[in-house]
This record gives sequence, structure tokens and C-alpha cells, in this order.
Amino acid sequence: MSTPLTAEIAAAAARLVVEEGLEYGPAKRRAARDLGRGARQVELPGNDEVEDAVREYLDIFCADTQPDELRALRELAAVWMERLAVFRPHLTGAVWRGTATRLSALHLELYCDDGKSAEIALLDRGVDFDIASTRGPQGRDIDVLSLASRCPALGETVTVFLSVLDHDDLRGALKADARGMTQRGDLAARHQQHIGNAEQAQLPAIAVVNVISLFQAAYRRWCHQRIA
Repeated sequence: MSTPLTAEIAAAAARLVVEEGLEYGPAKRRAARDLGRGARQVELPGNDEVEDAVREYLDIFCADTQPDELRALRELAAVWMERLAVFRPHLTGAVWRGTATRLSALHLELYCDDGKSAEIALLDRGVDFDIASTRGPQGRDIDVLSLASRCPALGETVTVFLSVLDHDDLRGALKADARGMTQRGDLAARHQQHIGNAEQAQLPAIAVVNVISLFQAAYRRWCHQRIA
């Protein structure tokens, strides 16, 4: 449940997420410390509350830049998803949820029958990567491969994280949350995002055309009345 304090922490965390590219967990803990509240002393906001604050921050301060940055990252995600299609890649994180900026990392989940096969595939492609581990589904440790990938549209290098999961972990992973949003999506879902983005980009132009058409119709009626 949101309180004035958790809302304040969420707002401060949102700034760190957008301006410094922090993930939600570290951003919440640092925001609490910056506000003079130890992370262990207060209840931290949930990720949903932070995400709402991030969207609000983007709308206010980044509305003219973030959509293009998000589009570029989603295009890069599609490239890697196609390259790794055999591992059933699913896009997740800020790029999937629509809150990513040029500072955001790209998070892909690979659902493999053999966990080492993803590493072998990258080695075969000559891709340099690092390996770490983190807590995955059902509380077990999973490997996370990280690599650097050039994003031509941004003119920058983006960090790509590949979480290596079992094929069985995909069961139930696509369920929508309480808001009707999913936490991840496959390449087909990514293409649907692309179509949706294209349609949204056309809306302002369509609106302008409609206004011009209405003005022209009104002007013709005015001219007709003058002649009559």
C-alpha cells in the first residue's frame, strides 16, 4: 500500500532509473538512503509504484526523446531475438514494458533444453560475453550472460543480459499481471509492439490531416455562402 513516504521514495527512485540507468532494486535502496532513510528502516515501494513514477517522470521530462530511444532499443532486441531464435527468446524488463531510455540495458530470457547451448552459440558467433549468476524462478540460481552490442540508431553500445532458463520455466511466464500487462514477450509479441508503435506515430499526422480537412470544408461552406 502506498504511503507518502513510499511515494517520495518511488519518485526519487524514478529519477535515478531514468537519469542514471539504475535497476529498480538499487534505485529504491539508494533513494531511501538519499532521503535519510535506511532501506532496512522503512518499507520500500513496490516495483509497480516505481514504474508508475518512472512513467510520470518520462512524460514530464523526456517526452521528446524517450519514444525514439525506446524504439531503437526494441529494434536491437528484435535483432538479438532473431539471432537466438532457437532458444525461444523473450524480451523483458524496461524495454518490454515501454519505460526504457538510452541508458537502459536490454534483458532477454532464453528458454533452453541445454543451458550451455546458449554459451556455445555465442562462442560460435565470436561474441565475447561474461557469465554471472542470479536467483531465478523457484529460487534456484541461473546463469546470466552479459555482452556489449552496438545500437546504430542510438550511436552507442548497449549492455545485453541473457538469462538462461529451463524450457519448463516458460509455463505460466506469460500470464498478465493485475494491470493486464505481461512481464515478457516473444518475437511475435515484439512485432506486435512495433505495429502498435507505428500506428501511434501516425496518430498526430492523422489528427493534423483531419483538422486541415475540417478547416477546408468550413472554408468552402463560407465561400459558398458569400457567393449565394
